[in-house]
Amino acid sequence: MKLLLMSGGSHPYEESTPVLQGFLERAGHQVTLREDADALTDGSLESADALVFNTLRSGDTELNVSQQEALKEYISSGNGFVCIHISGCVPDGWKEYGDITGGGWVMGESFHPPYGKFQVDVENRDHACTDGISAFKTDDELYMNIDYRGDGNDVFLSAEFEGGNFGKNRAGAEEMYMPGGTFPLAWTRSYGSGKVFVTLLGHDGESHENEGFQKLVLNGVDWATG
Repeated sequence: MKLLLMSGGSHPYEESTPVLQGFLERAGHQVTLREDADALTDGSLESADALVFNTLRSGDTELNVSQQEALKEYISSGNGFVCIHISGCVPDGWKEYGDITGGGWVMGESFHPPYGKFQVDVENRDHACTDGISAFKTDDELYMNIDYRGDGNDVFLSAEFEGGNFGKNRAGAEEMYMPGGTFPLAWTRSYGSGKVFVTLLGHDGESHENEGFQKLVLNGVDWATG
């Protein structure tokens, strides 16, 4: 498949994007990597079978109105969208983005325990995106208090969290109480005639090296373009 991979923003994409591009290409996909959002309006998007976001588009990097409309039209007209980690961040100036993704990080409101190891559980073994995936351990961030819009989300991966006091978002930060529960980590949904795959996993290069994560993303691309 021809994939347009968007990267860039305030996150360790210099680590994760080369790993992501590498395993996508090894799987036989043709990947065009761009960091400028002009890729959404200059004709590059039109030739792609799916759009892959490994990028943070909020604040100074938020998409402009033309780029937003191009993204919406591309997906709603029947194309695939693969959204990784904080790529689903719902920007202040474009709350509708959450309707596309089904939810994502919100600056100043969402939080997570410090980066560390936890188990990813398969919640729906009948979902096409779980093919070849069993529960696996990963080093990553476990997102909480996101703008989650569950209506229409078909969740198939999650993680259990016991709750407690933890440094907010990083070790050594001021501690806050984080409630326990089951937290969604991956889901699919429709937007118009298009297919949207979202995973909250994939913070950095190490998390992208995880075999379970790589299989997850490859399954997501296959599902979104199928």
